[in-house]
Amino acid sequence: MTVLVIAEHDNAGLKGATLSLVAAAKKLSDTVDILVVGTGCGAAGEAAAKVAGVTKVLVTDDAKLAHFEAEALGHAVAAAVKAGGYTHVLFAAGSSGKAAMPRAAVELAAPAVSEVTDVVSADTFRRFIYAGGVLATVKVTGSPVLMTVRPTAFEPVASEGGSAAVESFAVTFDGIRQFDFVNLTQTKSDRPDLVSAKRIVAAGRGVLDEAGFAAVEKLADVIGAAVGSTRALVDQQIAPSETQVGQTGKIVAPELYFAFGISGAIQHIAGMKDSKVIVAVNNDAEAPIFEMCDYGLVADANTVVKELTEKLA
Repeated sequence: MTVLVIAEHDNAGLKGATLSLVAAAKKLSDTVDILVVGTGCGAAGEAAAKVAGVTKVLVTDDAKLAHFEAEALGHAVAAAVKAGGYTHVLFAAGSSGKAAMPRAAVELAAPAVSEVTDVVSADTFRRFIYAGGVLATVKVTGSPVLMTVRPTAFEPVASEGGSAAVESFAVTFDGIRQFDFVNLTQTKSDRPDLVSAKRIVAAGRGVLDEAGFAAVEKLADVIGAAVGSTRALVDQQIAPSETQVGQTGKIVAPELYFAFGISGAIQHIAGMKDSKVIVAVNNDAEAPIFEMCDYGLVADANTVVKELTEKLA
């Protein structure tokens, strides 16, 4: 079996999720290739070649892939699979992978599995269903098998130590329907990336308002943490959408997760349940979050945030 990992990158270098995908791929086969697609992505390809355990790196550098649009990315993957005869294809379970994987699966008429958290065998995988409430073991038939993988579920391989060959792989995009790119709005921050952060300070409805959320941000800055939130705060426009953690937000697994004023709705828990240590503060002693946290404090979240900030500053 030969496995193809679809690299997560920013053209200049690899993202940490790629290393976790390689770890997942290694549970399927010792022969693991990486596909790097983008525009001006040669540096990312060179970085992929250094990843431990990688056999070969394919680089598709094309202007049509400048914004990683799902149609173009899915088609590029399908073309690589047809040419390379891969048995399994792994995408990261992020916005890009979730959009491109089903498109590639349709083009290949191949089975697809989403949100994989463990590899049992070549045709059997574990994945969460019902908003993370049930861990299902699923068996698929057919080949190749395409899947999105939760990077937080696999310990990343080393980013150095490999010496894989790098090859250019050209793709023809004639006849492929694409959306027109309009613009991209990016938020710059000195805080750690939410998905890869080792510490996260997250806020829920219990922080009440913009002032409460600002206090949470201040605490995060004091301890060098990323800032997270629940969908409730995003819907109320108290927190920006890029901070949302949960089933419809980002999946995280930090070493330390502070949950201030978060009740513990299953949709939020689905996005942070793999955190190593969870500390919850809520004034409702019956809040579901206390059933799964490591440390819990029944208290007003805003008061605790301010007191912690004062002591740690």
